[in-house]
Amino acid sequence: MPGGPFYRSKEWRRLRHATLQRDPVCVVPGCKAASVVADHITPRRRGGADSLDNLRGLCERHHNQRSHGGEPGRRGCDADGWPVVAT
Repeated sequence: MPGGPFYRSKEWRRLRHATLQRDPVCVVPGCKAASVVADHITPRRRGGADSLDNLRGLCERHHNQRSHGGEPGRRGCDADGWPVVAT
């Protein structure tokens, strides 16, 4: 399993459950699909924490987009998710 044994731990199951309870709908603006994945905002491999502050609920489509090198809902947006206005 990618990520190693952590993703089989009770701690991960607790964090995943809490994330999906907090974000029952995908957090990508305009998406109304159910969240099914607790996604690390800053990936673990880059030092991201295993905490609710670093997790968000994503639908399968947006998680797959992220997993393949894209950042869902961020194109044309600043780091806070606000649309970038061309000047």
